[in-house]
Amino acid sequence: MSIGVHNIGQGCVTCLDYDEHYILTFPNGYGRQVNVLSILTVPWIELGGECSINCSKTGYNASIVFHTKPFYGGKKHRITAEIFSPNDKKPFCSIEGEWNGVMYAKYTTEENAVFIDTKKMPTIKKKVRKLEDQDDFESRCLWKDVTYNLK
Repeated sequence: MSIGVHNIGQGCVTCLDYDEHYILTFPNGYGRQVNVLSILTVPWIELGGECSINCSKTGYNASIVFHTKPFYGGKKHRITAEIFSPNDKKPFCSIEGEWNGVMYAKYTTEENAVFIDTKKMPTIKKKVRKLEDQDDFESRCLWKDVTYNLK
């Protein structure tokens, strides 16, 4: 049993300190729960599909694959990625691991290192304007009744 959300479109992340704009696409999202022989497993969230990140200013880009768990065996939350320099066909860095855990980088220089450990990252509270200061079609204002009823 599962439900899937296919994300359409793209996002833009701006690094103000470097005046860089990154255009990115998003993976699909799945809510999973397997029911085998009437034994219910713990539900989990899974990401799946291919994404990209591109910076027009620098020319650097990345290709990312979120791997879904096979029905039998395999691991949850796997991710692989390749990072490319401008105008290069071969990646200078390959990444693999778990998107919600540890990811490891392998560089063409033969150097291997922890790329990121998401479990060690600090949690940063969002800064959001008060509802009364938001326009009618800003996300939290638009969805406030749904959020209230879900809570």
